Amino acid sequence: MKALSIGKFLITLVAIWAIVGSYIFDWNHTHIYNPAWPPHAKFHNAQTMLLGTLIGLTALWMLWSPKADGFYRLRVASALASYYWITQAGSLLFPGTALVDPQFAYPGQAPAQLIVDIVMLVLLTIGYLLASRQFTQNAR
Repeated sequence: MKALSIGKFLITLVAIWAIVGSYIFDWNHTHIYNPAWPPHAKFHNAQTMLLGTLIGLTALWMLWSPKADGFYRLRVASALASYYWITQAGSLLFPGTALVDPQFAYPGQAPAQLIVDIVMLVLLTIGYLLASRQFTQNAR
């Protein structure tokens, strides 16, 4: 069993949140059970939930697999764990998109999701920097 450093813990935490977070927030009347959503919108919601699951699982596998070079695994796992959060924040750049549909919005809600995206990316960055120190120190 490998030691759990603070850096690996943070990366693991973000990857697990990518796996379960969308099910917590999307498996309800505002998303997948929203009667106002056409079937194709629900298709893309389901696709996004599954994408988060696969990215998070692959990040965990890369981070904790004993089969490959540790520093390579750390870099790939960190990159994979960031994709969900980068694409979620980047989706705001597309025309007609919003973090929350108007009928479900309440004051301060839209910025809160963007804050979650930023927090996840900051945790990943800190986790990566802390975990990568062992490889850069070993190289000296």
